This record gives sequence, structure tokens and C-alpha cells, in this order.
Amino acid sequence: MKQFLEIAKIVSTQGIRGEVRCQYYCDEPEILCEFETLYLNKGKEPVEITRAYVHKNIVVLKIEGIDSIEDAQKYIGKMLYIDRDDMELPEGVYFIQDIIGLTVKNADTGEVYGKISDVYQNGATDVYSIKKENGKELMFPRIDDIVKKIDTEAGEMLIIPLEGLFDEDN
Repeated sequence: MKQFLEIAKIVSTQGIRGEVRCQYYCDEPEILCEFETLYLNKGKEPVEITRAYVHKNIVVLKIEGIDSIEDAQKYIGKMLYIDRDDMELPEGVYFIQDIIGLTVKNADTGEVYGKISDVYQNGATDVYSIKKENGKELMFPRIDDIVKKIDTEAGEMLIIPLEGLFDEDN
């Protein structure tokens, strides 16, 4: 598992005092505002956040040492990372980056369906996409009736598909 996880991308500047606008990659934009330290360069370069707020569904950050629009423009397109140790997740909640790549197996038979290739956040529940070896995509919702166990350390997810979920005609 990666120690540093992507949490946002700097997409533009905000005002003339060096603030940056960020597209967030977390469930709620307010989560990004909670961090005092974020990281650039895949976790190699810590930056201190002196101010953070949500504005029109984007997060505006003031990074220490960036004090002009010219300084801020140099950071457009850069990814911001968090240290996974700085965020405690509730029981049963996982980082999407830890879900992608898990091997999905039938909890009863051990049949391997494939690996999680994507996670879609469409509202009420996440939807997992599996890419099979033959290239076919299978999708299923993240509900307790289907997902029986997620073990990120073992690299697997155990499921019991609902009847007809993975039928070839669907």
C-alpha cells in the first residue's frame, strides 16, 4: 500500500495573493481543508497549509511561501498528496487507491472473477468494476449482500454475487 495518496490536483490560481484552486479527490471537500501539511512530488516535498476553504465546489488553499499569483501559477497541474498516517478511517472504510487492484473472489467457491479496475462513486453506494482476463467488464455495487470481506493486506475482496449479476447475457 502506498504511504502517500493523491488527494487533490491544483487546477488554477485564486486571486493575487498566491492561493490555489484544487480539484479534490476525497468524499467531501471539507476533508481536504482539515490538513495542515500536504505533500508534492509523490510525498517527497511537504508543504504547510496556512488557510483552506471550500468555494463553489472547489477547495482553495494558501500554501506557505507562495505569496503571489506568479508563484502560484508554477504549481498548476501538480498533484497534492496526504500521508495515510495523517488520516484515520472509520472501520469498514477504505482509500479507493487501496481497493483498486484487489483480486475479487467468490467467498463460497473461491472462483476468481478478476481485479478491481475502477471505483465509481455514483451516489448511494460505490460501484466496483472488475476487468476480467478476457477484457470483459463486470460491475457490482458495494453492498453488504454482495461484499462479504475486504482484506487490503491480503489483496483480495470476497463476494457472493446476487443471482444473475454476472450472467453472460447481462
